[in-house]
Amino acid sequence: MLIPSVTAGTATCTTQESMGLLSVFRRLKQSPEQEVHLLLLGLDNAGKTTVLKQLAAENISHITPTQGFNLKSIESDGFRLNVWDIGGQRKIRPYWRNYFESTDVLIYVIDSSDRNRFEEASLKLTELLEDEMLASVPLLIFANKQDLMTAAPVSELAELLDLNTIRDRTWQVQACSAVTAEGLQDGMNWVCRNMKFRKK
Repeated sequence: MLIPSVTAGTATCTTQESMGLLSVFRRLKQSPEQEVHLLLLGLDNAGKTTVLKQLAAENISHITPTQGFNLKSIESDGFRLNVWDIGGQRKIRPYWRNYFESTDVLIYVIDSSDRNRFEEASLKLTELLEDEMLASVPLLIFANKQDLMTAAPVSELAELLDLNTIRDRTWQVQACSAVTAEGLQDGMNWVCRNMKFRKK
């Protein structure tokens, strides 16, 4: 059972119409904007690519580390939803900033079971939030791998990440399992409610 959330390449439409990216796409079509950019970041092995594939209703049986980036797009009637999944290895992180421009929502994925890397994940998140290109961009943190017995609860992660000090944006920590997809739709529903459209 997951712990409640804490608040403060082209994909093809499938029969899972209520899932993930399509829910954001429906929200997009209700707005005057014609394009939405979601940026998916986190350390290597946090589960970003699995999250993205689940949201796009794709097969997750074979996942390899992202060496560069993955882009999922949904297009229809002149509207486009882009999700950028950028590799989390140390050698790739300096290039994250190349993808910051026009970001509408930042999604940060954390491996809740890897306590040895919580400090590193926290430092990288702090750097992201201090970047002027991401100023005021809503933040969703997926506390991934909650299906594992060793996973830290959402409340502990929120405290370790010092999220209560964030005053310049809306944020949420959502417990999830990218493998089972539990919690992912709840996170995307939050994204739909909090997308901050910016002039492109």
